Amino acid sequence: MAELVYPPVIVAIRSFFKAIGLRINITGADHIPKSGGALMVFNHISYLDFALTGLAAVKRRRLVRYMAKKEIFDHKIAGPLMRGMHHISVDRASGSGSFVTALKALKAGEIVGIFAEGTISRSFEIKELKTGAVRLAAGSGVPILPTIIWGSQRIWTKGRKPDFRRHNIPISIAIGEPFMVNRQDDPAIGEALLRSRLEALLHDVQASYPDSHTGQWWAPARLGGTAPTPEEVARQKNGNL
Repeated sequence: MAELVYPPVIVAIRSFFKAIGLRINITGADHIPKSGGALMVFNHISYLDFALTGLAAVKRRRLVRYMAKKEIFDHKIAGPLMRGMHHISVDRASGSGSFVTALKALKAGEIVGIFAEGTISRSFEIKELKTGAVRLAAGSGVPILPTIIWGSQRIWTKGRKPDFRRHNIPISIAIGEPFMVNRQDDPAIGEALLRSRLEALLHDVQASYPDSHTGQWWAPARLGGTAPTPEEVARQKNGNL
């Protein structure tokens, strides 16, 4: 398919991130296949995760077709860009159409990106995963690439105003080893394996992150940060606090 929109958007994104001084470190990019379909499954901690994680695939001269909520495609500015980059619209009221579209893209040799948690994690831990990622990989016969991003929450995340000042924030992106799931396997088993891979990779990335997590609002309680625990987030959601 013709790529008239994606390349200039990548140039603009790189220029913007350079202007605000982000120090982006990408590891494991060699796990991304140079050709053929693959499903990149990301954690979700920031509104900038789409733009940042896509740079990992660019290192392998690949483009990611992200599955994103329909509301973004309805936006008068973002919508034409999303369609021009051939991303996949997800209508949460009826997700079957987007599932079929993503399945076709994977079978056609595209890399599809999905945030399996569905929404941004306010605890900055891995939330409960949706089953769509495992079902897509099993149905298309492509490998899953667990991928972690860390540091992007410091720029713009849920419940906080964006901070685009230049202050040299390190951003870590790590792509783990690919693995396969089969049609005949129980999706719950594949989901548990995916979650364990994401958690292990997240902990590795956090352990090597150059800035201290202690006392930081953007760090999980597990590392001495002041972000709410997953249990506290759940209680807040249920109105019990």
